[in-house]
Amino acid sequence: MEALERVVHCLDRAHDSGFKNKAFVRAIEVARETSADELADRAATNTLTKLDGIGDSSAKVITQALAGETAYLDALEQRTQIPISPAGARYRAALRGDCHLHSRWSDGGATIEAMACTARSLGHDYMVLTDHSGRLTIAHGLNRERLLEQRADVRELNNRLDPFRILNGIEVDILEDGSLDLDDELLGELDVVVASVHSKLRMGREQMTKRMVAAVCSPHVDILGHCTGRLIGKRPESAFDVDAVFTACADNGTAVELNCRPERLDPPRAMLDQAIELGCYFSISSDAHATGQLEWQPFGCDRAAERGVPIERIINTWSVDELLAWTRSSNR
Repeated sequence: MEALERVVHCLDRAHDSGFKNKAFVRAIEVARETSADELADRAATNTLTKLDGIGDSSAKVITQALAGETAYLDALEQRTQIPISPAGARYRAALRGDCHLHSRWSDGGATIEAMACTARSLGHDYMVLTDHSGRLTIAHGLNRERLLEQRADVRELNNRLDPFRILNGIEVDILEDGSLDLDDELLGELDVVVASVHSKLRMGREQMTKRMVAAVCSPHVDILGHCTGRLIGKRPESAFDVDAVFTACADNGTAVELNCRPERLDPPRAMLDQAIELGCYFSISSDAHATGQLEWQPFGCDRAAERGVPIERIINTWSVDELLAWTRSSNR
């Protein structure tokens, strides 16, 4: 099971969400439902592929794992490593946590516990759980009731994973008029709030600017997520007054996210330069939807090093206590 799950982790790290990934996820389900004795017998008789959902590759992984061999997994581990420059490595070494990631509670592919254990194994002291808010129905977003249920789960996990900390957060939708998709009382109870635009991405420049400025001026918003909404090669950047939005971020102490997803890498270089010049805070966040994607921070670290983002302005280089003191401060 560990070998199969590690394969899926590596495929997610490589941003391979296609047939092979889905096949291994299915293989995990089949292996979990099959007795250890039967798996061992089938591996010995070369009949694992007779099980519906076990293909040639997953059969090879199971057979090797039972024999104490790791050739398939070792090759995959090597092939899917995330590169990082020496300059970027200095930023990565400074990171203490990840401020934007998702679990199965919305559109993620792993449990909260799996995400937390992976984050801990990567050397983090904390992670901020930021599943989507309810407006994003396609992502099975959380309404008030489900968010409160999730917080109860987080409390239990924190008791078991201490000293690692899971912080309660949300990726709240910025609605068309600049208001937020959850009420102020509930947002005020969360540790970290990431606010992002997910709808009407092609609205006019003036209207989008007002929308984003209104959101980042909210006292409950700590981070502006993937500010342009772009998907490289698939969806263009939203149009807005960059100076006005980033000035509002700087004036209100709202961090600008360096989104590490390889299809986003948001903000683009020129916009990032403006945010640096205006004195904004930043977060370097994976926006992970699976355990392997938690390893994407090097993409943002290389971008931060390339453009000269001041490390002391990156909020997830701070300790958990420093981060919480900052998010809770009315004078930041």
